[in-house]
Amino acid sequence: MNREELKGYLRHREPMLLLDEAEVIEEGRCEARYRIRGDEFFLEGHFPDNPIVPGVILCEIMAQSCALLVKEDLPQKSTLYSGIDNVRFKNMVRPGDECRVVATLVHRRGPLVLCHAELSVGGKLCCRGDLSFALV
Repeated sequence: MNREELKGYLRHREPMLLLDEAEVIEEGRCEARYRIRGDEFFLEGHFPDNPIVPGVILCEIMAQSCALLVKEDLPQKSTLYSGIDNVRFKNMVRPGDECRVVATLVHRRGPLVLCHAELSVGGKLCCRGDLSFALV
């Protein structure tokens, strides 16, 4: 899916749509990409002379990727995140980097969904964590 197709599933819009493309590569597994352009709002003050993508934004990129694991429900429902656990930041992400996220569905029970996601740049792990959300 390209950026316009993603808008058919995700309710996010600019400047908070943080995926450029995504593909459900098998049931329960999604791969998504986002290139850090350098003009994003979150880089203006983080940090003016040394731009680094904030960790919370890396978590949001992973969260949007995880939502696509239940994309069949997304036209009618929204994802409200209830937990971000076991998050670890391993390497910095900077302008020009292309983030690659692999999201895996761990468990689903009714409207509650638990996923694991890993975000890497150039094959180097930058962030990983477990994300849970409710479909409402």
